[in-house]
Amino acid sequence: MKQVLTLLQKEIILEWKQRFAFSGLLLYLISTLLIVYLSFINVEPFTWIALFWIINLFTAVSAVAKSFMQESRWRMLYYYSTVSANELIIARMIYNTTLMFVISLIGLAIYSVITANPILHEGYFVVAVLLGCMSFSFTFTLMSAIAGKAGNNFTLMSILSFPIIIPVLLLLLKISLATLATQMDFPAQDLALLGGMNLITLLMALILFPYLWRE
Repeated sequence: MKQVLTLLQKEIILEWKQRFAFSGLLLYLISTLLIVYLSFINVEPFTWIALFWIINLFTAVSAVAKSFMQESRWRMLYYYSTVSANELIIARMIYNTTLMFVISLIGLAIYSVITANPILHEGYFVVAVLLGCMSFSFTFTLMSAIAGKAGNNFTLMSILSFPIIIPVLLLLLKISLATLATQMDFPAQDLALLGGMNLITLLMALILFPYLWRE
């Protein structure tokens, strides 16, 4: 656990030193939301939710893809000699989830200001956003590690992520639509299913990444 916290601290320090990366993500997010605002005068509730998750998906790709695909061979050798494979992948997943959650909340606030927010149960929607950020971060972090071992092939990462992300998006849309109803029927089964998918992705990472680590 101590090594995981150390790795998290290192990621935060690097992000602070390279603030242009976070600023670039915010610029991308704000620009996309501005285009949505200029393109749609009145946004239907379903369209509002669909656009929110599509924007978050592409933001996640930009934010998380660099997890392993930009690491030099020498830095990976240094990690290999100082931490275990599972400590590294867990630290990256926690950091990417936190980063995505912060960006998503900022995006949600801006999106709600420039368009009419149709969400009636914001607390449940924030829970869905957190689980969605976990899903995006876990999936893209693992696929980034695989693509990094295959010559930093961004196309490979996208292809591998597609079968996992589509069911996640459908679940997120279903959960989000439930927050539009005046009398909300709590989507416990869908939330449990989404949490279970996140757990499976985490277990896959803990099983597969040590084999990639040895290569």
